Amino acid sequence: MKYYLLSVMQPVGGTPAPEVLEEIGKNLDVFHQELREADAWVFAGGLHGPESSTVLRPRDGDVLITDGPYAEGKEVLGGICLIKAPDLDAALEWGRKAALATTLPIEVRPFMGEADG
Repeated sequence: MKYYLLSVMQPVGGTPAPEVLEEIGKNLDVFHQELREADAWVFAGGLHGPESSTVLRPRDGDVLITDGPYAEGKEVLGGICLIKAPDLDAALEWGRKAALATTLPIEVRPFMGEADG
């Protein structure tokens, strides 16, 4: 088994209507339960907006701390889900389900090495 990171790519800007967010939340609950039942669940969570981030950069033997995202973009990392899957094809299937649940693009990326168990 390997670990895979499913990254939710969220557009910058407005928040969907409450009823849309409620439906996405329900879909995610179902998706997360399916992951648990398949013993593929490791961890998942949403992130605050990029304006809440702090960036630490090494500079001249010290570390410079600045507010805001590392890079500006049209999409930001909105949440993550760490899963276990036997191979990339299985991880992509989980990513497909995540995309349908969130209605957002999902990046699937393998971790180096094997997962425990």
